[in-house]
Amino acid sequence: MAHVRKARFAPGTVIRHRRFGYRGLIFDVDAVYSQSPEWYDIMASSHPPKDRPWYHVLVDGETHTTYVAEDNLEVCSETKSFDHPLLSRLFTAQDGGDFASRHIVN
Repeated sequence: MAHVRKARFAPGTVIRHRRFGYRGLIFDVDAVYSQSPEWYDIMASSHPPKDRPWYHVLVDGETHTTYVAEDNLEVCSETKSFDHPLLSRLFTAQDGGDFASRHIVN
């Protein structure tokens, strides 16, 4: 049986993409890669591991979401407000600028 690595980040964590520098907010976590092989071949140019956690992320200041391997993420301590059209649908703001998920997505 394969060992499943525990996710380092949880929904509501503000992250920064190590390679592309954008700020994001995690809204769901997959224990392992769960998109199509075609998506991986086209989008995952650095070929991150598929057997580690992957994250569904709201991109700050944009209207789209993205899917990112854990290896490409780091915690972001930037406290400016977060801007995404799905934010209020998925989260409630908490004291100190944290976000609490409105429901379990996955």
